[in-house]
Amino acid sequence: MADEPQEERTEQPTPKRLADAKKKGEVPRSRELTMAGVTLAGAGALLVMAGPIGGNLVSTFGGGFSIERQKIFDASFLPVALSESFISAFTGLIPLIIVLLAAVFLSGTAIGGVSFSVKAFAFKPERLNPIKGLKRIFGPNGLMELVKAMGKFSLVGALAVAWLWFSSEELASLGRQPVDSAIAHALKICGMSLVIVSCGLIVIAAIDAPFQLWQFHKKMRMTRKEVRDEMKDTEGRPEVKSKIRTLQQQAAQRRMMEDIPIASVVITNPTHYAVALKYDENSMGAPRVVAKGKDLLAKRIREVATEHDVPLFSAPPLARALFRSTDLGDEIPAKLYSAVAQVLAYIFQLNETLKPGQRPMPKPVPEVNEDDFPDPRKKQ
Repeated sequence: MADEPQEERTEQPTPKRLADAKKKGEVPRSRELTMAGVTLAGAGALLVMAGPIGGNLVSTFGGGFSIERQKIFDASFLPVALSESFISAFTGLIPLIIVLLAAVFLSGTAIGGVSFSVKAFAFKPERLNPIKGLKRIFGPNGLMELVKAMGKFSLVGALAVAWLWFSSEELASLGRQPVDSAIAHALKICGMSLVIVSCGLIVIAAIDAPFQLWQFHKKMRMTRKEVRDEMKDTEGRPEVKSKIRTLQQQAAQRRMMEDIPIASVVITNPTHYAVALKYDENSMGAPRVVAKGKDLLAKRIREVATEHDVPLFSAPPLARALFRSTDLGDEIPAKLYSAVAQVLAYIFQLNETLKPGQRPMPKPVPEVNEDDFPDPRKKQ
């Protein structure tokens, strides 16, 4: 049976894929940009610090070549003198070393950011496969590296030869100068030479850095199937999300049932809808919905309310309007203030002891304009 064709990588990499690649140490890098940055930083440091570095070298060389006669025959003198010369030379070069290290870090992380991954140092047996090694050498990447190497050699070589030819007389004059000034002058020439060479490296880096970014994003591209699988892994599979929603609804219903005993009244349809309201004139600006449900859930609300002596009030239009316009914990809408106030006044009056001669309030019939609270399931 023939192999199924592989799906093309047409989708842009997602943030998660890029983050996972960074954790593995896979980030875009441009060696040409790093080389250009280090060379240019070294050139600038030599031009600025040529005098101090030259003076330190003169001092070190002078101490090494001027030795008293009696110390020559001392066997312990040479190691001490050598270590002192090394420390002196290294101390003078510390500023240059710091500049170069900073240049390595900044230019190395310019396009890929800072990334450190232990996985990048892990042993991978496939790297020892000679066939894959030959493919890397003779493949598109190997060809690109060969073209870059040839271009870099030609450009840098041409600039170096031109600069040496231009500064040949200045180089020849170094032999006629005092040692201290000749060393400082030589360092400035080296710095200027590096600046000229850096110009060529900058041109190469300007071509290589965008190419590395393009190549990296091409490598990170995803198939549509990979995007769908990642979304499932990130957001959860549909069956798992459905189970979570069911559990959340069950927990919300349990909490809702626990709040019914503190309700002031349960307004019913009388069978299809039930909405439990709580009102405390000392702490609430308006009645709040503590429970609501329809059909079987409405029946359960009525049963719990009856068990805890919470009064039931049948008002179908009001029950439907409350159910459609509120969520758990919401205050009732302003348009229903009057209707709900009539119900609460009637319920509160039933709980009071009537005075002699006082007649009970007739059961109200709250008027509600249901057009203000349409059923969302019905098409407008």
